[in-house]
Amino acid sequence: MLLLVLATLVGWGAASHPRAARAAASTKHKHQKPTTKTTARVPQGFVGMDVDGPLMTAGTGVNLNSQVGAMVADGVESVRVGFSWAAAQPYASAADVPAGQSGQYTEAGGVPTDFRSTDQVVGTAARRRLSVLPTVIYAPSWDAQPNPNQDGGFPLLRQDAPYAAYLTALIGRYGPHGSFWSQNPGLPKMPIRAWQIWNEPNLGRYWQQPFASSYVSLLRAAHTAVKRADPGARVVLGALTNAAWRSLAAVYRVRGARALFDVVSVNVFTKLPKHVMLGLRYVRSTMRRYGDGAKPMLATEVSWPSAVGSTAVHYDFDTTQAGQARNLATLLPLIGKQRQALGLAGFYYYTWMGDETRDNPEFDFAGLLSYSNGSVRAKPALAAFRSGVLALEGCRRKGAVATSCIR
Repeated sequence: MLLLVLATLVGWGAASHPRAARAAASTKHKHQKPTTKTTARVPQGFVGMDVDGPLMTAGTGVNLNSQVGAMVADGVESVRVGFSWAAAQPYASAADVPAGQSGQYTEAGGVPTDFRSTDQVVGTAARRRLSVLPTVIYAPSWDAQPNPNQDGGFPLLRQDAPYAAYLTALIGRYGPHGSFWSQNPGLPKMPIRAWQIWNEPNLGRYWQQPFASSYVSLLRAAHTAVKRADPGARVVLGALTNAAWRSLAAVYRVRGARALFDVVSVNVFTKLPKHVMLGLRYVRSTMRRYGDGAKPMLATEVSWPSAVGSTAVHYDFDTTQAGQARNLATLLPLIGKQRQALGLAGFYYYTWMGDETRDNPEFDFAGLLSYSNGSVRAKPALAAFRSGVLALEGCRRKGAVATSCIR
């Protein structure tokens, strides 16, 4: 599966700006003065949510602004969303744009670009002080080639340079000096400083296999473009999944690859919460083995689809709605306890809302909220998520924006 849009990940890394909750420590010794103990909490921006499905689909009737407000109230501080290159730049030149559509496009590096969808997401997130991590993905037809994957898949990238040019355009729009901020002076300025290069390139659905050499080629072009447009921005490795540690080793074995990304990203799906943590430890071990142990890591998709009884085919980690809630309640304290040892800069639950029409694909049942026949319903996992992440953040509740914390 794939997610859609997250930005200024403030203070990535184990030692960055943690919240601290102070509690008076009582003692039975009558002559000892009361002391205070500081308990480290997760840093701002650590708790994230993948956003896609009905929330990002036209015609569903789901209100993006109200749902983003609900996310903030439930402890979400970052969103990860797919920025579709294919949707933003469907035409290679102005001459290709159909008559009557030219007003939808802005010229960016010689390519007509439609920023309306990404403007909406970035603006909505900024109003709530949510950071945004864009996963930049999907090749437009003019820079695509057929995907030979037998189980189907998305068109494959043909050339790297146009993708890099689109990244440059995105930074010109949403980076520190982006035109979006100057055109919307009333918004809180939340420039995007991290860019994820594709999603799950170690799967045939998204990339030609074996993937490492050709993906690193794209990574090289992307890294050059990002650092030239915004030297302080971070390049996030496309999320690796399944035996991610083996795929990461394949990336490291490509000459020069280690210098081309600032953050490792992993999508972890497994039956037991403790095995999520085990998978992250395997990835961290691989990073250390290749001399890259100082880099932060993101768990960009963690999930349990509540698809049992609703779909004909299942992953072994599919569960019921009650099981989904139990797994989340178990996982969140583990993440809090182990994040520093793992160098974990953040995690994202996949996903906020899924289209739970019967017999849909399994991951459509992964949401904390269920969308079906035009109505939205909270699932038991939402309460487990809220309780768990507010404890991680040290908040009794959240205010109107993601940076607020009422203790």
